[in-house]
Amino acid sequence: MARPPQGRSLIPGPARLGMVDPQAADRLASLGWDRDEDIDLLWALSRAPDPDRALLAIDRLRDALASEWEELDAALREDTGLRGRLLSVVGSSTALADHLIARPHLWHKLRGQDLDLPDAEGLRANMLAAVEAGAEPEQIDGIDLARSLIYRAATTGHAAIPALRNAYRDELLLLAAADLAATVQNEPVLPYPSVVRHLSDLAAAALTAALAVAVATVCPDKPCPSRLSVIAMGKCGARELNYVSDVDVIFIAEPADSTATRLASEMMRIGSAAFFEVDAALRPEGKSGALVRTLDAHIAYYKRWAHTWEFQALLKARPMTGDMTLGEQYVTALNPMVWVVSERDDFVDNVRKMRRRVESLIPDDIRDREIKLGAGGLRDVEFAVQLLQLVHGRVDDTLHVTATTEALTALASGGYIGREDAANLTASYEFLRLLEHRLQMQRLSRTHTLPALDDGEALRWLARAAHIRPDGKTDAAGMLIQDIKRNISRVRRIHTKLFYRPLLESVSKLDTDALRLPEEAATRQLAALGYSAPRNALGHLQALSGGVTRSNRIQALLLPTLLDWLSDTPNQDAGLLAYRRMSEELRDKQWFLRTLRDEGAAARRLMHILGCSAYVPELLLRAPDVLRLYADGAHGPKLIGTDPDDVSKGLLASATRHGSAQRAISAARSLRRAELARVASADILGMLSVPAVCHALSSVWVAVLEAALGATIASSVEERGEPAPARIAVIGMGRLGGAEISYGSDADVLFVCEPQPGIDETVAVKWATGIAEALRKHLGAPSTDPPLEVDTNLRPEGRSGPMVRTLAAYDAYYSQWAQIWEVQALLRAHQVAGDHDLGIEFLHIADKARYPQGGVSSNAVREIRRIKARIDSERLPRGADPKTHTKLGRGGRADVEWTVQLLQLQHAHELTSLRNTSTLETLDAIAAEGLLSEEDTDLLREAWVTATKVRNALVLSRGKPSDQIPAGGPDLRAVAYVAGWRGDPGEFVENYRRITRRARTVVERVFGG
Repeated sequence: MARPPQGRSLIPGPARLGMVDPQAADRLASLGWDRDEDIDLLWALSRAPDPDRALLAIDRLRDALASEWEELDAALREDTGLRGRLLSVVGSSTALADHLIARPHLWHKLRGQDLDLPDAEGLRANMLAAVEAGAEPEQIDGIDLARSLIYRAATTGHAAIPALRNAYRDELLLLAAADLAATVQNEPVLPYPSVVRHLSDLAAAALTAALAVAVATVCPDKPCPSRLSVIAMGKCGARELNYVSDVDVIFIAEPADSTATRLASEMMRIGSAAFFEVDAALRPEGKSGALVRTLDAHIAYYKRWAHTWEFQALLKARPMTGDMTLGEQYVTALNPMVWVVSERDDFVDNVRKMRRRVESLIPDDIRDREIKLGAGGLRDVEFAVQLLQLVHGRVDDTLHVTATTEALTALASGGYIGREDAANLTASYEFLRLLEHRLQMQRLSRTHTLPALDDGEALRWLARAAHIRPDGKTDAAGMLIQDIKRNISRVRRIHTKLFYRPLLESVSKLDTDALRLPEEAATRQLAALGYSAPRNALGHLQALSGGVTRSNRIQALLLPTLLDWLSDTPNQDAGLLAYRRMSEELRDKQWFLRTLRDEGAAARRLMHILGCSAYVPELLLRAPDVLRLYADGAHGPKLIGTDPDDVSKGLLASATRHGSAQRAISAARSLRRAELARVASADILGMLSVPAVCHALSSVWVAVLEAALGATIASSVEERGEPAPARIAVIGMGRLGGAEISYGSDADVLFVCEPQPGIDETVAVKWATGIAEALRKHLGAPSTDPPLEVDTNLRPEGRSGPMVRTLAAYDAYYSQWAQIWEVQALLRAHQVAGDHDLGIEFLHIADKARYPQGGVSSNAVREIRRIKARIDSERLPRGADPKTHTKLGRGGRADVEWTVQLLQLQHAHELTSLRNTSTLETLDAIAAEGLLSEEDTDLLREAWVTATKVRNALVLSRGKPSDQIPAGGPDLRAVAYVAGWRGDPGEFVENYRRITRRARTVVERVFGG
């Protein structure tokens, strides 16, 4: 270094040393660290993660050392090892700095170029020495305790806990100093496996000492008669413990008597007070179960009662302290049960449910900063690794390892995951664990939450503590953010293909050096991933990616992500089959795979729909262009960028371009097919409300009727060679008239005609009847599309009455002979197709019947109630559950509609706002007019919308009309999923029953009088 000009100091100011504390300069001066010969010491201080925090700690340490300060000051100038360890640890951890200041003599242990950390035996000896513990006798009542780690402490009572805490933190300080030294001095970074194993060994030593105090407390005068073994679970069991973490344990004792229970309780109390939270919640029956059990009791529980997650937890089980022989017997007895748990039917579902539950516990305000539980975080790696271990460990003993990184290595060696994926996942996992350690070390608190992105100082500290330095272009905080995003993104990306890439490599013909899963292993993995027919699924994968074409290569790249999205759906088998059929059908359409490759949202939406719906895939196969709408446009999803009224106009325009009725109706069917696929897709994806779905479906039904009627009339006119003899109109009834059509609804209609001037009425009616019959025949022709059934049974006199009547005939019938149920049916009559003016004239006739002067009589009201009671008792299908039948069940759609229609019959003659064919709009009017309270109308509206949504979900999931919610099983899961329910399907049913039960109370009070 060149000498500065005479009189100019080499010492940089506090700001250049990275300090912002205004008292930094005074502290440096008081320490005597402001001379030119202190330059190396000061630059080392500047490299501490937080130089201000380090300087303050050194200043406090000087006061604590008093006369020894000069010795430390001199050592810091000469001993670079001491300098790196001391400055890095006090610049990283406030808690450990406080501990060092409270026990200042510990700085001597940080001296020297090499810091030798004690091994497991040394750690145990140091912790036992803190409470002057000696070994128990080697035999108790003839039982050999040679392999026991049970000791008896001389220090007990109130003195034991501070002695243990100090000893534990002494060891923690030494490890942290070695772990952090590279932040200040150019020393090798302590490998991640070494850190977590040392922490795990330290925890075992600490609990051994805590057990020694417990022995002396519970059995002060004689050896304890119980053999007690402590099993480490979780991260401690896997020897990958954090700096601050709960230590999960399970206790086994022989006998499991009150003495053993007191020993375990006392050990937990002492350990939790001195070191870390000791948690026994993973024991059989959790916190409600016995704290201590015998080995036989444990075995009996796991054979009969244990849940899947409990066996998953046993992957990490390891004898830690106490009677090690008994602990090894426990692991040996339960280990075989662990490796067959993947054969359970609900295995994958339970594992995923556990993962989703963990994610649901993350508060929304820290979700993006949670590196342990969040997406792309540590849990994603651990759950994925454990799932693969459980799947393949049944036949491959090399996977019987406990640590996550060791399991990744074993999985890669066995060909269950790619070697590159394993290496990248290991690197990202260790990086995230490093950040977790640094965050916990700061205050010795259990945390996994990153600083906010706008907290520059906290990010800068964390980056420096994690050995991240600026590169000249980006500061340390910016580089840290980049590294975090890159690693979380990499975990997410690899996680999506972890289960599927080896499967595809085993069936594809891509050139790859990766090990290939044998067919048995591939089938086993697919079964564990939830496929009920894994061999069929493997065949689909072979067909999709097993060739050498460009499409096969693209499929091999796409499928890991597609299959991961499909895995969240209730029917993966059907979804994969539908995807194969679609891929084969569209093999010549280059845009198909290009869309899936380039439009991630489109691909995700497609797999979501294929895995839950039997209705939509069939439509998509015949209307594939709808798939283009799955992508996002400039203003959001293209699926909802279409106005149903515009679709209707387009359908009518297309149909009129065709010469024959058959071709016109075929064109109308094609456009209807596409619109059904669009609406159903948007519905399943949660993009459309129930009223919007009903409006869209009604609109397309009306357009089809209009197009078919127009084409049929045009064909008849051409065939006759003369103008039509009559005007004809189609009146929508029921849900068609109310614009509340569902997926499985027929079109209830009336046909009305009026002779042209000079045409005999008989001739006109005969011709119109032929048109109506032809229309029904054309629309009802067999087809692979959802049916187009035109139902005329609501006409006067029902099936025995004429198909078509004139205005005068309708007027005469409704004024003289109409029964009350026919008047009620007219409440939903609305002109939908044909001659508009004629339709309006019919509605004026209908108004006289449905809105009679003075309202309906009390006898008519009683008759309506009688009819409804008869329907309730006779129309409900045999075996149907009235609590979950969406149409005729209690509080279902019929209940709500009949209640609304009764109020219309009673009040619409004087309250014109009630003259509406829509159930929901009429409910709004009823509330506005004060006929019912808003609370009552809200209950009725919620029940109607819920029942309609569930009925739609029944059709969408099963592909055919149904009104009965399934009792359970896969069918119920699919219906709940399509209805947007992501929780327990049983809770979905209970939610439906609760909503309809509350509505039923309103119905009974209002409709029942």
